[in-house]
Amino acid sequence: MKLQNSFRDYSAESALFVRRALVAFLGILLLTGVLLVNLYHLQVTRFSDYQTRSNVNRIKLVPITPSRGIIYDRNGTPLAANRTIYQMEMMPEKVDNVQDTLDALRSVIDLTDEDIANFKKERARSHRFTSIPVKNNLTEVQVARFAVNQYRFPGVEVKGYKRRFYPYGSALTHVIGYVSKINDKDVERLKKDEKLANYAATRDIGKLGIERYYEDILHGQTGYEEVEVNNRGRVIRQLKEVPPIAGNDIYLTLDLKLQTYIETLLEGSRASVIVTDPNTGGILALVSMPSYNPNLFVDGISSKDYSGLLNDPDTPLINRATQGIYPPASTVKPYIAVSALSAGVINRNTSLFDPGWWQLPGSEKRYRDWKKWGHGRLNVTKSLEESADTFFYQVAYDLGIDRLGEWMNKFGYGHYTGIDLAEERSGNMPTREWKMKRFKKPWYQGDTIPVGIGQGYWTATPIQMNKALMILINDGIVHVPHLLMSRVEDGKKIPWVQPSEEPVGDIHSGFWEIAKDGMYGVANRSNGTAHRYFTNAPYKAAVKSGTAQVFGLKANETYNASKIAERLRDHKMMIGFAPYDKPQYAVTIILENGGVGPAVGTIMRQILDHLMLGDNNTVLPDALPGASAVEDQ
Repeated sequence: MKLQNSFRDYSAESALFVRRALVAFLGILLLTGVLLVNLYHLQVTRFSDYQTRSNVNRIKLVPITPSRGIIYDRNGTPLAANRTIYQMEMMPEKVDNVQDTLDALRSVIDLTDEDIANFKKERARSHRFTSIPVKNNLTEVQVARFAVNQYRFPGVEVKGYKRRFYPYGSALTHVIGYVSKINDKDVERLKKDEKLANYAATRDIGKLGIERYYEDILHGQTGYEEVEVNNRGRVIRQLKEVPPIAGNDIYLTLDLKLQTYIETLLEGSRASVIVTDPNTGGILALVSMPSYNPNLFVDGISSKDYSGLLNDPDTPLINRATQGIYPPASTVKPYIAVSALSAGVINRNTSLFDPGWWQLPGSEKRYRDWKKWGHGRLNVTKSLEESADTFFYQVAYDLGIDRLGEWMNKFGYGHYTGIDLAEERSGNMPTREWKMKRFKKPWYQGDTIPVGIGQGYWTATPIQMNKALMILINDGIVHVPHLLMSRVEDGKKIPWVQPSEEPVGDIHSGFWEIAKDGMYGVANRSNGTAHRYFTNAPYKAAVKSGTAQVFGLKANETYNASKIAERLRDHKMMIGFAPYDKPQYAVTIILENGGVGPAVGTIMRQILDHLMLGDNNTVLPDALPGASAVEDQ
């Protein structure tokens, strides 16, 4: 056995060892090669990819909010500005116990239950690692108090922001509108318009009025900064900054002093007044009463305040100047006169005897004039001066609803005016087709007659009435009413450009002067229905009043406002312009249910005195609640 062991084959064992070592070496070499190839792939081939991923984790793009453009009146008075406010924010992911933190903040910044409820509501719809507002509009004392205690509240900080501010409160709400927090509907609209990226840092957006209509001009361009952050998300340094581009400032045609003066005249009434420059279409004043404070909406109106506005029977949320719908009443008689003259239905010498009523041919149906005993012998001028209904009953009958509607469409009735406000209604200029669609009944001749005095199915907005008045003043040339005077780009004012519109009728016909002369007589001749308001005026004006019935009287009833519920009283309205020879101002007034205090003629005189004379102290007789005053026709 020993002899056998002494002859072991060591060469075979050595060869086996070498083979095993070679296999192991080749395995190690292969694995090393794989590792090297993978390392090359990671470090060289995919270097850019992984560098980008690393930078994404290390470098953040922080959007920067652009400063919103300022809105000025025609004289350079700021109507909507920006001011710095301080807001406390919390990132819940960086706070150990959110509820305990909120409770501890109560005594530091006077945190209320409503603030906490709003925070929780906002948190529920926010993404992770998003700063959520805890309390807005911190006072300097609250900011200082928190600064002393900030070490106690990791994940909580106070930031300064620019917020919209409306220094004149309710005086301009229905014109300027307001901005408020971007909601889901806004996000969907911005996505659709491919503008959402430009609102990455923006909290507010225009919701109403000029703020909404000129949002693209006012908003500006969002900037951004590249910052390096550590593993805890804190900023270490700024790498790059692209500053935001501020929104453009805009100047409106409005005159703030005129706007606020008119508002004082209408206090307590549901009313609207529009004053325009008929030479340009620029709106000098657009007042809707009652109004409300737009600043309530900027930081989010409370449920209580919004409910109060929503349920107010005087409907302050409605812009009566552009959304109020009323029968235009006798204010349309000058336009109907021009239409009838242009169509050849009447001429300047056409006469008619008025016994106080007009009877539909082939019928026993009689239509009463407001003046029971009639106006006697009438022509077109006298009919306008005395606002004789019977004359225009006959004109409406002769024109027919088709031609009447066609002409009134030319004056803008039944259509949007083109005003630069989104909040507008088109009213209704009735037609045969409209009645069939609305009531499933044909149009009867008797339906046409009340349309001849601006009643019946005809409804209009005050801004439509003012546009029609400007067309009359300019002998058929159309000016679109507008609020924008100019916008500022690169330090230069770029004026608003009036769009080209087709003229109404023949601007050289002379028919326009007949209608305007009738309006002149209303204010300046002894038989004029508004003569007593302009007897001593040191300038010459032309006006036309109207009364829109809210409910109908029986055949033998006499209108007596003192015996009728306030909401059922007639609406009083008046249109006018001055000076007569070279008009500078066109005015439209609507007093719902007659308003409270001064008569519509008094308010017209007060406004024109303010414009023409700079006089704010005009005192004229008030309307008598129980009277059926001549000047109201």
